[in-house]
Amino acid sequence: MAGRLKRARWRKAHWLLALACLLPPAAYAQDDSLEQHIAAVREDGRFVPARALQRLQEVETQARSAPLPVRAEFLTQLSNARMRLGQHDLAMQLAEELIAYARQNDSDVALAKGILNKAYITFAMNDRRASHLLAFEAERIANRTDDLPVRVQATISAGQSWAEEGNFPFALAKLQAAVDLARQSDSPSSLAAALNALTLLYTQMREYDKGFQVLDELLAVSATLASPGRMAQAKNTEYGLALDARQPQRGQRALLAALALERQLGAKGMVATTLVNLSDSYLKEGDYARTLRYANEAITAARLVNNEQVEATARLNIGQAQIGQGRLQEGKQSVATGLAYYERTANQPDMQAVLLEYGMALEKAGDMRGAVTAYHRERGISNQLFEKQRQKAVYELQEKYEAEKKQRQIELLSRENQLKSTEIDNRRLQQRVWWLLALVLAMGTVIVGLLYRKVRHANVQLNVKNQELKRQSSRDPLTALYNRRHFQEFMRSHTGRGQQTQAGDVVGALFLLDVDHFKHINDRYGHAAGDLVLTNIAETLHEVLRETDMIVRWGGEEFLAFLPAVARDGLDEIARRILNGVAAQSIDYQGQAIKVHVSVGYAPYPLAPLGQPLSWERSVNLIDMALYLAKAHGRNRAYGLRGFHQVERTTLEAVEQDLERAWRDGFVDLSVVVGTEDGTGAAAAEAEAKTGRHSGADQAHGTAAAS
Repeated sequence: MAGRLKRARWRKAHWLLALACLLPPAAYAQDDSLEQHIAAVREDGRFVPARALQRLQEVETQARSAPLPVRAEFLTQLSNARMRLGQHDLAMQLAEELIAYARQNDSDVALAKGILNKAYITFAMNDRRASHLLAFEAERIANRTDDLPVRVQATISAGQSWAEEGNFPFALAKLQAAVDLARQSDSPSSLAAALNALTLLYTQMREYDKGFQVLDELLAVSATLASPGRMAQAKNTEYGLALDARQPQRGQRALLAALALERQLGAKGMVATTLVNLSDSYLKEGDYARTLRYANEAITAARLVNNEQVEATARLNIGQAQIGQGRLQEGKQSVATGLAYYERTANQPDMQAVLLEYGMALEKAGDMRGAVTAYHRERGISNQLFEKQRQKAVYELQEKYEAEKKQRQIELLSRENQLKSTEIDNRRLQQRVWWLLALVLAMGTVIVGLLYRKVRHANVQLNVKNQELKRQSSRDPLTALYNRRHFQEFMRSHTGRGQQTQAGDVVGALFLLDVDHFKHINDRYGHAAGDLVLTNIAETLHEVLRETDMIVRWGGEEFLAFLPAVARDGLDEIARRILNGVAAQSIDYQGQAIKVHVSVGYAPYPLAPLGQPLSWERSVNLIDMALYLAKAHGRNRAYGLRGFHQVERTTLEAVEQDLERAWRDGFVDLSVVVGTEDGTGAAAAEAEAKTGRHSGADQAHGTAAAS
């Protein structure tokens, strides 16, 4: 689970970092003892940076007084070792020193290597865009030289930068060119680096057949290098490709081979990562014994290199394995230990993914209450991330507006300065030539008039911008639906209205929707497909509901609909229309048809237990609990809260904390509507809970679970 997620992030984030040490030295290497020493250290730097740093420091005095090629190579390797040890500030100082030294001696080869090192360090410090710009600059400089290994290295870095930005056609062209250059250089190390990068790109593009073709050549070339570390890297690349291509057995074999090589090499950091990936691989197969074995070994290895993230991931895998073995409490404790790392580091995207998969594991184990709690925490993080993204968009728009406003002010001041200069000139001319006074005054009047028109036009534009900003603050930029903020303001300004209709045949209603398996859609097809799904659902809701109904993008993949007036006995039919309307859509994305379903929670509004209307916030919270019941009981269905019974025997807080228990105890009346798979054919099965304490709830639950 979490191990697989970490593996994917590790592979992507280390493209440029791994490249920094895959390639051989420049072609100008000299055959002397110092050169040989640096060449030997270079192999350590790839996989055992602490040892490499110690050996480089032993010859630092001699290397700093060596000729340009030797000194440049020494600074390159020393910067790489510092970077791999996480000493980014020192690594950056060495890269800047190399760049200054190269410019002082007018060496494009050394300059390209220095800028590439700076790109790798910047990438490690999470400034991706700056890293890409440096890689592009290094490629331009390297192409001015005849040094093929450096040109290969720079071309690979540029190609991977394009891939990081999502421009796969440019990335593919660059990496194929790098392979051709590497073949010309007659350097197996350069060719291995280029083939490794091309295999990773084909994996990311999901062109697995081409990826395996390139991988076969990569493994053959790596075997000729007699380097355990390089072969271990190739095996890790094979694992990533096999896993994405749904060949888990091949992936496991590759990991086991990589583990043996890494242990032989003494690369403790690589060993820890490989062990946690092995535990995750066996977890997916349901082999909990091996999962526990490799996860515990990963914890031991991670502590040796002080890698808290690997240890936390191993704890999560142990917890899931224990849950799979039926050791629920032990599993929860292990997961809680792993989650503590993500909470401490405030890594909300990873935390969200971990909670989602944890909820799935609990749901599979039958712990529905625990699953709902995990899903609820995940949903809270999702809402926070969505709110941060919305605020960022608003801030960017405000900054853009302020920049435009400042630019207009600068232009206006410039014109005012010009006017003042003109007035001064006019005064001088007035003293010299009185007969030109009338003409000068006329020109001044015209200029002032033009400026006045400009100011009026600027004010009109300012008003237009303010109106546009107000509109955008109440609308979701992706779906053009109302956003949560607009709905909250609307409900606060309409509190108390419509409550008199609660006892009649016409009531208000609230519907809360959540897209089923939305993370799977994003992971499989990409975020562009996820955005297309959200806009399609928004259009479907406009078709299913009325123009008078308010449709809101509640957050992430959640939507809310407020119906101000609807027949009391028509709520189930509306829920059915929503379920089947969404299910009937087939979304075409890049030649693939995506089927989507939603889960729904709904209730009349306002809800009034004991005759006292609830606030809209508590109503939405109860509907959210109904939505999670729909999720927990199979998805593609709707749970509706129709009313309360004998609430005086319990508390509303108890109902809110465990809606399902309240249903079973007969305190609430729920309706269950089950959607069809494709939105067509016979009407969906429906089970309506009765007022009784157990029989009605049990009957509805059985129907939903069977569907």
